[in-house]
Amino acid sequence: MKKLLTLLFLILNAAGVSAGDWPQWRGPTRDGLVTGGAPWPDKLDADHLRQEWRVDLGPSYSGPIVVGDRVFTTETKDKSMEAVTAFDRMTGKELWRVQWEGALSVPFFAKSNGDWIRSTPACDGESLFVAGMRDVLVCLDVKSGKERWRVDFVKQLKAPLPDFGFVCSPLLDDSSVYVQAAASFLKLDKRTGEILWRTLTDKGGMMGSAFSSPVFAELAGKRQLVVQTREKLAGVNPADGQVLWEHPVEAFRGMNILTPVVLGDTLFTSTYGGGTLGFKVAQADGKFTVSESWRIKGQGYMTTPVIIDGTAYHHLKSQRVMATDLATGRELWTSDQFFGKYWSLVAQGGRILALDQRGLLFLFHADKEKFTLLDQRKLSDSDTWAHLAVAGDQLFIRELNGLIACRWISQEKPEAKEEVKKP
Repeated sequence: MKKLLTLLFLILNAAGVSAGDWPQWRGPTRDGLVTGGAPWPDKLDADHLRQEWRVDLGPSYSGPIVVGDRVFTTETKDKSMEAVTAFDRMTGKELWRVQWEGALSVPFFAKSNGDWIRSTPACDGESLFVAGMRDVLVCLDVKSGKERWRVDFVKQLKAPLPDFGFVCSPLLDDSSVYVQAAASFLKLDKRTGEILWRTLTDKGGMMGSAFSSPVFAELAGKRQLVVQTREKLAGVNPADGQVLWEHPVEAFRGMNILTPVVLGDTLFTSTYGGGTLGFKVAQADGKFTVSESWRIKGQGYMTTPVIIDGTAYHHLKSQRVMATDLATGRELWTSDQFFGKYWSLVAQGGRILALDQRGLLFLFHADKEKFTLLDQRKLSDSDTWAHLAVAGDQLFIRELNGLIACRWISQEKPEAKEEVKKP
């Protein structure tokens, strides 16, 4: 798995994405892990984390992404238009904005959080891939915002309009883009938008519209795509779309929302109304098998965990935090403290940042023995359902109605400060 993530990063880097970028859902290697850079401090106060700029925007649940000197984010405007904007990451100056007609009213339990655009864009340094709620994928030029191509899956494939909108965040490799859309899973040519294959089709509607996002993994010696639909997990061959294996995943009303995470040949997922599960993928004589390796009663909701030293740190439906040993499925601890309904998780070394939907940012230690909270800070008075982005020494927080840029402050030694004061 480590080799595969390294390969994906090299591909992105060759296309213009660097170590200080956050080019897609959950970062460069799509696992929420930040590598390199100065170690994070153990405090979140204004002496350690400073807000640099903020811009007003229409509502969105898409996470911001950062490539080069630009940060990109989406919004829904006047409940009728969708837009994506490029900002200068240092100043917040608007560089370009593109919009199109697109809006969707989502059903009951999702509607309580709004009808806004949801998918986090992806960027390879040259093109920006943005998913609109009405099952539309748009490819834009990074520098100018000029549209390169557009695919309307409802029109082109006669697919049903997704009840919950286009939620999946696009996944890129060197030549292709992968999405869960059109009541299916698809591979498209990055340059032209041509559909190369389509698999895992379903009836769409209320039990279609995948909430999860695909990831690359090496399982049982085979590079593959791991896809979680509303009802099952599956492994898919990137070359031809062949389904290598699949396994049902129980969830209330198909609420398989988080993105599966992988350690070795073990897959981790956790569902609302189901539980927290580990699946083992094996291969013999060219045939794949998948089996449930372990199960914990604790239920996930929307939070995708981060893995550090074989431990998954995970926010639960109960609004507590849990640490799970992925090899054995042993629950290491569950916090006594309750938090918000959702966390977006990002980790560096042994420290984990968690942004919840109430605008609170938490910093805690990756401790296998107990939950160890280091600090917390209120960063926004608005909802913050979008995933946190960390690029170099900058943090980007997408409020419901705005974008905030913060920066870690380097702590100078006392001797250095004294020298500055001398004439």
